[in-house]
Amino acid sequence: MKKNDNLTILSWSMYDFANQPFTTLVVTFVYGTFFTNVIAENEIIGTLFWSRAITITAMIVAILSPLMGAIADKGGYRKLYLFIWTWISIIATTFLWYPVQGQVVFALVVFIIANVGFEMGGVFCNAFLPDIASKDRIGRISGYGWSAGYVGGLISLAVALIYFIQPDVSIFNLNKDTYEHIRATNLLIAIWFAVFSMPTFIFVRENHVRSEVLDNRDILSKSFQSLSKTFRDIKKYNDLAKFLLARLIYNDGLITIFAFGGIYASGTFGFTMTEIMIFAIVLNVSAGIGAFLMGFLDDFIGGKKTIMISNYGLILACLIAVLAPNKDLFNFNGLFLGQIVISGKSLFWFSGILIGIFSGPNQSSSRSLMARFIPSGKESEFFGFFAFSGKATAFLGPLLLGILTDIFNSQRYGIAVVLVLIILGSIILSFVDEDRGVNAAKIKN
Repeated sequence: MKKNDNLTILSWSMYDFANQPFTTLVVTFVYGTFFTNVIAENEIIGTLFWSRAITITAMIVAILSPLMGAIADKGGYRKLYLFIWTWISIIATTFLWYPVQGQVVFALVVFIIANVGFEMGGVFCNAFLPDIASKDRIGRISGYGWSAGYVGGLISLAVALIYFIQPDVSIFNLNKDTYEHIRATNLLIAIWFAVFSMPTFIFVRENHVRSEVLDNRDILSKSFQSLSKTFRDIKKYNDLAKFLLARLIYNDGLITIFAFGGIYASGTFGFTMTEIMIFAIVLNVSAGIGAFLMGFLDDFIGGKKTIMISNYGLILACLIAVLAPNKDLFNFNGLFLGQIVISGKSLFWFSGILIGIFSGPNQSSSRSLMARFIPSGKESEFFGFFAFSGKATAFLGPLLLGILTDIFNSQRYGIAVVLVLIILGSIILSFVDEDRGVNAAKIKN
């Protein structure tokens, strides 16, 4: 597969375009809010249960991703696994149509299956990045994918808002009394994922295939051996190890933001479902612009510095979101300007825009930095570790958020956990030497 080929890059980026609506509509803004406000008994209990579901997903992905990544590299199964996990997510997302008020366990089990499929699909999609992009363009190409994802999230949000959530009378004759107009957004996401992931499966080719004929037991045995060797030799990739540790922590903060952004807006600032959708659209626009523009910055100043800048922005945004009060801070009635009101809710809007601007580049540059650090021939395995670093302790943020929300009966105390995680991750990342990490990746194994 030729590097920097336009058709391949576009087709690879289409996977982000296809799967982003799952994160946007299911995890963050629509289904998570619907679960806490309608399916669960109340918002506090719903927040606690939703945090446990995110926790379980993280643990499953942390266990599966390194091993399946190693198997994919040894057996030439990267594209096959991408297809299988994608369709597990699509099918499970379709079943999210069925849970109704009070069916908490049913809703959570189906959501966990769909979310695991989504996360595992991302492992194998990310593993193609070193194959399709040269080192000097890897930052911007990763940014293309993330920005395409946010465009997909934006368009799907607009479609859901205009045709499902907002109309007084749904064009699909959906019953609002049983929340069919909300539940049907899951069908939209499943169809979207199935249709727009097709170019990836058709035009992105598998470069790494088996060099010898192996049966399944041999592949499994060699995969375990490869994982074991990687763990033993991790000292050769010292900066990679420090980066993965840093990402393990700051990404927990991002996961918590994505999982509870809509829930926090609804429970603390009284956002309606329509307001949440508009809020989500604004976030996706800002995130797409941030990921696209800072992808070029990534290639210019490096992935580490770009991540650090994005972390500083996220810390500021989260601080504003936690401290923004539920009252007007400034109310001025000017002669020429009219009435100007600055409220806690408007500050939360501002924090959300900042989160959008910096979350896209954070994820994109984390992916590109990882791709620079990976030795050739171990793409899926190492992106399995990348997924592991994103999920191994990803239960921590949601779990602490749920516990603190329950103890203090307030979501503010829970969301403050995000600040701690991003600050700690940034401190560890500051010790990573990007140039040394890239050079270490060139060492032959």
